Amino acid sequence: MGRIQTSIEIAKSSWRVLKADKELLALPILSGLATIVTIGLFAVPIFASGTNLETYEPGTAQYITLFILYFVLAYITIFFNAALVSGAHERLNGGDPTLGSALRGAASRAGKILPWALVSATVSIILRTLEERAGVLGRIVIGLVGMAWAVVTFLVLPIIVIEGLGVGDAVKKSTAMFRRTWGENLTAQVGLGFIGFLAAIPGMGLLLLGVSNKSLVGIGIGILWLAAAAIVMSALSGIFQTALYHYAAEGTVPGGFYADQTFAGAFRSKKDQRRYR
Repeated sequence: MGRIQTSIEIAKSSWRVLKADKELLALPILSGLATIVTIGLFAVPIFASGTNLETYEPGTAQYITLFILYFVLAYITIFFNAALVSGAHERLNGGDPTLGSALRGAASRAGKILPWALVSATVSIILRTLEERAGVLGRIVIGLVGMAWAVVTFLVLPIIVIEGLGVGDAVKKSTAMFRRTWGENLTAQVGLGFIGFLAAIPGMGLLLLGVSNKSLVGIGIGILWLAAAAIVMSALSGIFQTALYHYAAEGTVPGGFYADQTFAGAFRSKKDQRRYR
């Protein structure tokens, strides 16, 4: 099976899970709304104070506030992603998840998600700070480091949600799982990203067309299309993340939504066949 075809099959399988539990689409929407509200709560005092943003020079207190904002936004994103993983895990294991059960699953790991959000926010800020100070070559290197971090820690969240491990142990286990299945799992992740890009093209076209024609309707439809594509791809990514966890940990994906031979082609193991349970 070719790499592109493998990515398509995995996307189709993830779509079948999503079709069985359409309520999971509400989780990326809630995440987006919570993000907007949070940014608004932090931004309103700045605008209300009449601060001139062009001459504004943040001090230590402002930088601390920005870090808190970054951390809160990271926690919001991770919490709702954890709910998505919880719901997908329930479906793959024969359950019938609801929005409430998915949120309860995330809430049960709220204390363990918190330090992971702190680590994620800190790493992101450090990489962004280095990137702003680096030259072109340095930015490329730092970008690659960021991509490597994202790939190696891709399974941290399902490990925390499903197994209840702490951040340190979850990162170690995610790294071990990555070493085992490092092969072409990158192809599948990139493939899903490419599918998301293709899904967004019509929306970008409508948006550009609306802007060029000064059509509010066209702009609105384009924005809605892009938002819908982002919501669906976010849900599919969380489902895929959960399925990959099961395959990496158990050698199979329960539920009958995914064909093991598809995963076997996408995630070729190294010679070490030990399971990381």
